[in-house]
Amino acid sequence: MVSNASDRRPRIGITTYLEPTIWGVWERDASLLPRVYLDSVVAAGGVPLLLPPVGTDPSVLEILDALVIAGGCDIDPASYDAAPHPETVDTRPGRDEHEAILIRAALDQDLPLLAICRGLQMLNVTLGGTLQQHLPDAVAHDEHRPSPAVFGQTDVKVEPDSLTSKLFGERTTVHCYHHQAVDVVAPDLRVTARAGDGTVEAAEVAGHDFALGVQWHPEENPDDLRLFTALVAAARRTSR
Repeated sequence: MVSNASDRRPRIGITTYLEPTIWGVWERDASLLPRVYLDSVVAAGGVPLLLPPVGTDPSVLEILDALVIAGGCDIDPASYDAAPHPETVDTRPGRDEHEAILIRAALDQDLPLLAICRGLQMLNVTLGGTLQQHLPDAVAHDEHRPSPAVFGQTDVKVEPDSLTSKLFGERTTVHCYHHQAVDVVAPDLRVTARAGDGTVEAAEVAGHDFALGVQWHPEENPDDLRLFTALVAAARRTSR
């Protein structure tokens, strides 16, 4: 039985990590992604498709209805012409290049795009911005990454007349885990939310219906699916 095309759930591509991994008796490099991303996409009505950072081919977007750039390790500062900070110790230049290619292709095609944590940073760097490599140097606290594997809680103030404000209103509280952040904002990005210490928490790409980056981790709050639900809705509107 073949289902009607209008009944097909939107296909949401999600970038993945390539990391040394142990399972069972095996210890090998593997493409991986925390399950919470998958569960969030499914709960919002989409079908997750994983995009490993090897064999990069932007034509893969032709079978997708939206793209998520996932969180992860630090971005190589060479990609924005900076020397590495002593705290920038875990980078994956191959993944940076992979995601930059996909981001540019998604924007060229006006494919709905959600960039999460590192994803927002990649979006900014890809469009010509730079990063603050160690946020505590700028804000004098560790609340954005309170301790290893512990998410912080950040209160965010949202700019009016933005996609971010349509989803969250004037303020929201989010889960965060990062020590880097947007510094110089790329020319085509509009900052649409900040933390109380001034950290950029959300930004949107000018001229696109749904091209949004957030510094927080929406997948870590299963009780709040607003971002993923909005992404899937945008994907339905532009479904191929």
